[in-house]
Amino acid sequence: MPTQTTLERARRKKREGKKPTAQAGEFVREEMRRYERGDPYIQSRKQAVAIGLSEARRAGVDLPAPKKGKASSATRKKAARDTAVGTGRAKPSPQRSRGARKAAATRKKKASSA
Repeated sequence: MPTQTTLERARRKKREGKKPTAQAGEFVREEMRRYERGDPYIQSRKQAVAIGLSEARRAGVDLPAPKKGKASSATRKKAARDTAVGTGRAKPSPQRSRGARKAAATRKKKASSA
């Protein structure tokens, strides 16, 4: 979940007329900070970027899905789904939310025991 300050910074960039990638950069920046602080949920820089872009799409940033050939079809589908959620055309799936919470709890348990 993005912080309030991140959302405000992204909105400010939108008002200034910046491109969607600049707006999404705020979300990526937040995830990179979490990664550098040692967040147990983020395992690599690449994953931090992916999470940031996903959160940006879900927050309503007009960021399109990757073109065919740039990413796998699964990644493109997930990006399209995130965009749909961000624009209000689709609700987050309860199963997906439950699965994400369960996976996070498992990782947290492993991180605390290690």
